[in-house]
Amino acid sequence: MRRVLASVAVVLVGLAAVAATDDDLFEIRKNFALFGRIYETLASEYVDPVGAEPLMRTGLAAMTDALDPYTVFFDEATAAEGRLQQGQDVGGVGAVVQARGGALTVVAVADGSSAETQGLRPGDTVDTLAGRPAAGLTPETAAALLRGQPGSTVELTVRRDGEPEPLRFVLVRAEATRAVVSFAGYVGDPADGVGFVRLETFLGEATREITEAIAQLRTEGTLRALVLDLRGNPGGLLNEAVGVSGLFLPQGTLVTATRGRAEGTSSTYVTPDAPIAPDLPVAVLVDEHSASASEIVAGALQDHDRGVIVGATTFGKGLVQVVRPMPYGTALKLTVSRYTTPAGREIQRLAYAQGARAAAVPDSLRRAFQTVGGRPVRSGGGIEPDVPVALGDESDLEAALVRSAAFTRFANRYRTENATLPAGFRVDASLLTAFRRFVEAENVTYRTASERAADALATELDAAGYGATSELTALGRAVEREKARDFERHADRLADQLRQEILSRYVGQRAQTTAALADDRTLAAARTLVLDRRQYDRTLGR
Repeated sequence: MRRVLASVAVVLVGLAAVAATDDDLFEIRKNFALFGRIYETLASEYVDPVGAEPLMRTGLAAMTDALDPYTVFFDEATAAEGRLQQGQDVGGVGAVVQARGGALTVVAVADGSSAETQGLRPGDTVDTLAGRPAAGLTPETAAALLRGQPGSTVELTVRRDGEPEPLRFVLVRAEATRAVVSFAGYVGDPADGVGFVRLETFLGEATREITEAIAQLRTEGTLRALVLDLRGNPGGLLNEAVGVSGLFLPQGTLVTATRGRAEGTSSTYVTPDAPIAPDLPVAVLVDEHSASASEIVAGALQDHDRGVIVGATTFGKGLVQVVRPMPYGTALKLTVSRYTTPAGREIQRLAYAQGARAAAVPDSLRRAFQTVGGRPVRSGGGIEPDVPVALGDESDLEAALVRSAAFTRFANRYRTENATLPAGFRVDASLLTAFRRFVEAENVTYRTASERAADALATELDAAGYGATSELTALGRAVEREKARDFERHADRLADQLRQEILSRYVGQRAQTTAALADDRTLAAARTLVLDRRQYDRTLGR
C-alpha cells in the first residue's frame, strides 16, 4: 500500500506543479503525506475491519463537499464522461445520487430535467425513494429505482439544510427531449411586427435554430422588433451562448470571459460572425430560473446596451465546470473558473468558501460597473433586469404542489375523464375546487414560513421558561386558519399552472404557448417597450 501511495503522491505533485508555487507544492506534499499515513493506519489497524475503498471515498466526498455543490467525484457507475458533460439524464429523472458520509445524497441535477424544474438540489439527502428507506439502498439500486417508463413518476423525500422537515417530491421520469426553440411567431397585432422566440435550452444547436426562427418571421411578415424569451432556461453550452449573442452584436465583440487559477481556464470569448439582426430592437425576458448561458447572453446584450432586459433577476450561476477523467473509470467534475460579463462583473450570486456555508454575496461586496453607454450595473447577484416586472413570489403551497407533481397528475386524470377540451377552456372556481380536493386526498403537506416562525417562537419561549401555552395555541390556530386560505389567496397562480398542464394534454406546444402568452404580463411589458422606440432608447441610455 505504501508503494501505491508514494506513486500517487508523485503523480499528484507533478500535476500540481503545473499551476502551483513552491509554497503550494510544500503544502501539497506535507498534507498528502499526512492524509496517506492516516488512511493507511485506519485501514490496517482500526479495531474493526475497515473497507479501504469506502474509507477513501468518504475522504474524497468530504473534500468536494467542502467546496461548492458543482464539484463532484463520480464513481465508476456514474462517470460516463460524455453524458456528464452534455448534462444528460443519468437516472431517468435527471438526478445523480451517490453515498456521501454514509447517506444517499443528490450530487448533480441535469439542466432542464424533472429534478431540476421541480426543485431538487445537489446536497439534498435522500430519506426515502420509491417507498423504500434510503438507508438500505446502494447508489446502484437507487439509480435503478429512478429509471422507468418515460412519463411515469417516482416519489422520494429528502432532507435539506435550512428545512426543518423532509421535502416530498414526485418526479416525472424522462420524456421526449424538448425542442431548443419551442415557439416562434408574432405576438399581438401582426402588423406591429413584434416577433417572439422562446429558447428552452442552450444545448443542441440554439444559434442555428434562432437564426432559422428569425428568417421564418421575416418570411411571414415585417419584423420590426424581437422578444427573446429566456425565462426558465437553465443554460447549456458556452459556445451556443456566444453564438446567440453574436446574432445581435458586431463581429468580434466580447461576450464573456472566464477567470481561473489553472492554465487554460482564463479565456475571452467574442462573437464569431457578422450579426443577422444588428439594428433590430431586442427585449430579453428573464426570471429567477434563467441561469448560466442565459445569463451570459442577457449580460452581454445589457453591457453593450444592445437589448433591454425585462422580468426578474436571474439565478446567478457564474461558475464553470469541466469533467476530468480519473483513474479506474472514475471522474471528477470540478469548478475551474468564473464567468464575467463584458463589463467585467461576475454573475455568481452565492459565494462559496472552503468549509463554509454558501451565502449570498453581501451588498457591500457587489461592485459597481457601467455599460458601454454609462448605465450602472452591479456584480455578484445574477443579471438584474432593466425593466423589472413583479409577478409575486411562488408560495409555499405552489412549491409543494410542483414538488409533488400534483399539477401533472391532476391533468392526467382530467384528460382520462374528458375526451375533449371545452371551447374557451379556463380553470374556473369549480375546477380549482376539484383540484383542491385532489390535493387533499393525495395528502400533499407543506410548511409555511409563518408556521416555521411560530414554531421557532414557541421553542424560544419554552427555553426562556415563559408560560405562554395558551397564547401559543391561539397563535397556532390563527396560522392554521390563514393557511387554509392559501388556495383562495394564490388562486390566480395555481389556476395558471393548472391551465397550462391541462392544455398540454389536448393541444400542441404552439397552441399551449399562444394561450399562455395572451395573459403574459412580462411579455406585454416588453412588447410595449420595443414598440415605443423613444422609451426603448431612453431605457438603454441613448
